[in-house]
Amino acid sequence: MNARLLPLAAFLLLVALLGFGLRWNMKHDQREVPSPLIGKAAPEFRLPVLNEANREFGSADLKGKPYLLNVFGSWCPSCVDEHPVLVRYAKELGLPLVGYNWKDDAADATAWLARFGNPYDVIVADTVGRTAIDFGVYGAPETFLVDGDGYIRLKRIGALTPDYVEKELKPAIAALRKPAAGGQP
Repeated sequence: MNARLLPLAAFLLLVALLGFGLRWNMKHDQREVPSPLIGKAAPEFRLPVLNEANREFGSADLKGKPYLLNVFGSWCPSCVDEHPVLVRYAKELGLPLVGYNWKDDAADATAWLARFGNPYDVIVADTVGRTAIDFGVYGAPETFLVDGDGYIRLKRIGALTPDYVEKELKPAIAALRKPAAGGQP
């Protein structure tokens, strides 16, 4: 008799574990995944500029300047949600905004930017996605705040929102403008 109840008990245990996992997942914001790169040097990159076949742009071109690197793709629905926020705040943030077109066709990216606007100072294209691996990109959109010394100070997984820009991003940018005490990045 007990042998016949064993499959039912195993099934009930499995259902309970799955329910716990789903409940835990709903309580935790997936955008808050901590990045092991925070406080570490941003990966060096040099990529082609979107629609400029003979031009490349990279981290060396930004040396000494803080910047935002925003990963996007024309195929990304959340990027459409985020884009008006970038358009609204791009100039107000007061630092270069680098568009990182990830795993996208140049024609699709160009049409997407023509439709939604182009807030970027420069757009690099990583059609293969190798450099994204160095940055630990999970998906699009993602945004990185890199300080003038080349260290990643903030990473946002998912779409930027006005609330996030006001409460997290702007204070982090303001902190970059204050002189460092002790010289440690």
